[in-house]
Amino acid sequence: METLLIIIGLAVVAATVYFVIRRYDVRMVLFASGLLMALISLEPLAALEAFSDRMVSAGLLRAILTVMAFASVMKATQCDLHLIHLIVNGLKKVRPILVPAAALATFGINIALPSAAGTSAAVGAVFIPVLMAAGIHPAAAACSVFAGTFGSMLNPGLAHNPFVADLADVGVMEVIATHMPASIASGVIGAIALAFVVWLRKEDRGYAYDVETPEEFEVKILNAIVPVVPLAILVLGATEIIPALDVIDIPGAMIIGAILGLVVSRTDPAEVTKSWFDGMGNAFSNVMGIIIAAAVFVAGLETIGLVDALINLMLQFEAIVLLAGTFGPFLLAVISGSGDAAAFAFNEAITPEAAMFGLGIIDLGALAALAGALGRTMSPVAAAAIVCAGYANVNPIELTKRMWPGMIIAAVVSMLILGYM
Repeated sequence: METLLIIIGLAVVAATVYFVIRRYDVRMVLFASGLLMALISLEPLAALEAFSDRMVSAGLLRAILTVMAFASVMKATQCDLHLIHLIVNGLKKVRPILVPAAALATFGINIALPSAAGTSAAVGAVFIPVLMAAGIHPAAAACSVFAGTFGSMLNPGLAHNPFVADLADVGVMEVIATHMPASIASGVIGAIALAFVVWLRKEDRGYAYDVETPEEFEVKILNAIVPVVPLAILVLGATEIIPALDVIDIPGAMIIGAILGLVVSRTDPAEVTKSWFDGMGNAFSNVMGIIIAAAVFVAGLETIGLVDALINLMLQFEAIVLLAGTFGPFLLAVISGSGDAAAFAFNEAITPEAAMFGLGIIDLGALAALAGALGRTMSPVAAAAIVCAGYANVNPIELTKRMWPGMIIAAVVSMLILGYM
C-alpha cells in the first residue's frame, strides 16, 4: 500500500510540474495537488491545517507585505524613477562597458525595488533605449537589464529571505549575510559572462538605431535616495555601524522610507496611503498566496509518503541534495518562468532536515531560492524577459541565447559557495 501511494504521489507531482509549465495559476496547481494527495492518503485535514498555519506566519507577513507596500509607494511618488535616471546619467559616462555596467546597475536597483517584472518595466523603459542609441544590439540591450533582475535576493523583504529565516529561527539579515557572497558573485558572473557573449557576437558596437531615447528628466537627489533608505537603516543597524538603528525592524524601516517618499515628493497623502495598502494586498495575493499553496502541496507530499522517501534516498546519496536543491528549482524556473514554486516547495519539505545531510538550513534554503532566481533569469517565458524583449522589439528566446552561459556558471558557483564553503 505504501509503495502504491508513493507511485500515485509521483504521478501527481509529474502532473503538477506539467500544469505549472503550461502556465496554469501556480497557486491553484499547488493547492489542488496538495489537497488531492492528502485526500488520497485519507488525511485531508493535514492540507487544511497547513493552509491555516502558513496563512498567519507573522514573520513572513510583516516582512513581505511591508516591503511590497514600500515598493508600491516608491512607484506612486516616482522616487524609483529619480533613482533610475540618476544611475543612467552615470552609465552614459562609461560607454565602453555599458553592457555589464547596465546589468550591475539593474542588480543594484532591484535590491531596492524587489520585483523582477516591476524593475524590468521601470528600468527597461530608460536603460534599453539608451543602450540601443549607443549602438548596442537590441537583444543585448534587453539582456543588460534582464541580467540584473535577481538583485532582490539581497532585499530583506524578498519572500524567500524571511521564509528561510523562519525555518532557521534566525533574523532575516543573518540569512542575507549568509548568501550575500553567492548572490553578489552571481550578479558579477552574470554581467561579465553576458558582456563576453555580446563581445563574441560583436553586438556591443556599430549598431545604428533610430530609437526614441527617454526625455530629459530632472533628477532630484533626495528623491533618488529615498528608495535605498530602508535598506541602509537595516544594514547599518544589523552590522552595528549605528547600533541605535538595530531596534528598527523591517516594517519600521519601510514605513520610515514611505514617509520620507511622501515628504520629498509632496505627493497627495491619500494617494500614498492607498498605494501602501494596495501594495500589501498585492503582496498577500501574489507572494503569500504561493507560499500558502506550497505549504499545502508539501503537506500532501508528507501524507502520501514522498517526503520521507526522498529524505531516505538523499541520506543514501548525500551528494544529490545540493544538486537537487540547485538544479531542481533552476530547471523548473527555466521552463515555467518562475522559480518560486519549486524553491518554496523544496524549502518547505527538505530544508528543515538540512542537518541530516551535514548542511545548514540557511545555506540549503538560500541555495534553492537563488538557483530558482537564476533559472528564471534565463527563461524566455519569465515576465521580466517578456517585458525587456518588448522594449527592444525582439523575441524573448533571443535573451535566453545570450543569458544561459552566465546563469549556469552562476548556479554552479553558488552551489560551491553555499554547499562546500
